[in-house]
Amino acid sequence: MSTLGQPRSDEREARIAVVDDERNIRELLEASLRFAGFEVVSAATGQEAIVTLLNERVDLVVLDVMLPDLDGFEVTRRLRERGITTPVLFLTARDDVPSTVTGLTVGGDDYVTKPFSLEELVARIRAVLRRTASAKAASAVLRYADLEIDSDAHEVRRAGRIIELSPTEFELLRYLTANAGRVLSRQQILDHVWDYDWRGEPTIVESYISYLRRKIDQPSPDGSGSDKPVPLIHTKRGLGYVLKTP
Repeated sequence: MSTLGQPRSDEREARIAVVDDERNIRELLEASLRFAGFEVVSAATGQEAIVTLLNERVDLVVLDVMLPDLDGFEVTRRLRERGITTPVLFLTARDDVPSTVTGLTVGGDDYVTKPFSLEELVARIRAVLRRTASAKAASAVLRYADLEIDSDAHEVRRAGRIIELSPTEFELLRYLTANAGRVLSRQQILDHVWDYDWRGEPTIVESYISYLRRKIDQPSPDGSGSDKPVPLIHTKRGLGYVLKTP
């Protein structure tokens, strides 16, 4: 195993939860992440993970999809229902697009396909933590049409309706809104939102864009709005994506 590099001082306080039912993988991840400078807690089942995350402060969850009781997607869904917005990075042996999209739609922030290198995993963790911190640090309230993004409160509203977003979805929408009217290429989005050289599923941007559209371009689920909102996120075929009114 090659070196993971020396831990940086700003990462020593980050606390990572590792959830994997395979003891050898769990212990390897615990040791490697501690060496990289993180504090680590662990769980072996989905139920144990939920209890741990409800009772302990954690900055990010490394969550295996295939668990013996609840799968990682169901664990994430239940956490989000309880208002826990901690970033989730999935570990999955299922690298097909449908499984990936499922993970994103329940509130996942990133994923790594098994087998993976420890260096890659640590890079992904650091990238998610950076963009989560960036979203929290930004103070401006961005507005476009009837869309409002409050970075201090980490809230998104469309026509007054609160829209729940994961940290990665929030950062992607904030980037699109800050560049409203400008076509952004997939590579620009990867460089800004994911903050590293993406080597996984190339449709990750398309998946997140698709899910954002489903969240911000739909009527209120309670039926309070009679008309469907005007679509804001548009695809420029062969070029990228742009947030604008038609």
